[in-house]
Amino acid sequence: MPRITEARREARRAEIVAAARRCFSRDGFHKTSMPDIAKEAGVSVGAPYRYFSGKEEIILELAGDAFRLIFEPVERLVGGAGVHGVADLVSASVDPAGRESAVDAAGRPVHVDELLRCAVQAWGELLTNEGLRRRAVEGFEAVRRRMAEVLRRGQAAGTVPAELDAERGTRVVMALLHGFVLQRVAFGLDDTEGFVQDIRAALTDAGVHTTPATRGSGGRGCHETAQRT
Repeated sequence: MPRITEARREARRAEIVAAARRCFSRDGFHKTSMPDIAKEAGVSVGAPYRYFSGKEEIILELAGDAFRLIFEPVERLVGGAGVHGVADLVSASVDPAGRESAVDAAGRPVHVDELLRCAVQAWGELLTNEGLRRRAVEGFEAVRRRMAEVLRRGQAAGTVPAELDAERGTRVVMALLHGFVLQRVAFGLDDTEGFVQDIRAALTDAGVHTTPATRGSGGRGCHETAQRT
């Protein structure tokens, strides 16, 4: 019997991950079994175990996919040399969460709603799954450190209020992001552009002047620079 090629192996693995994502999104982590995933993928009951040790490993991979979806745009923003404020960080982080589709780490299409439903479920798992919680904390703190650097650059340039605590400012950004994701998944509120515009208006009302928003390449996000009046 001919050996399966590496390309075919990767394709089959991706099919199993996609099947698990559909099952988890539809039925939840705890109601989905490995045989359920195999059936959804159209493979034998034992096939998923050739690629994963069990359901928890698949959950970890999907949580990582959700993390990349949300934070890669933020990483690109903070990796540049520009000066950005809180509203820019919020815009960059919620933009992918407001889309209908994206691509996974292998470049394959992903339904964003499925991925975000898995992400919200993963938050609940953080309370009891130490391995998942540890990985989430590492990623969360790494992104917050990068965001804090951006806010400090803005403070040095005079475009971010000096009295803002940069570390706590990143928690505000994360809270807005998590709130947006939860509202999209639970209540169907997915107006990314309106959400960011209202953040901008709230900052203005609080005494922070924001420049007019400019649409990003995707047409949904907007960038703005906050500066003290």
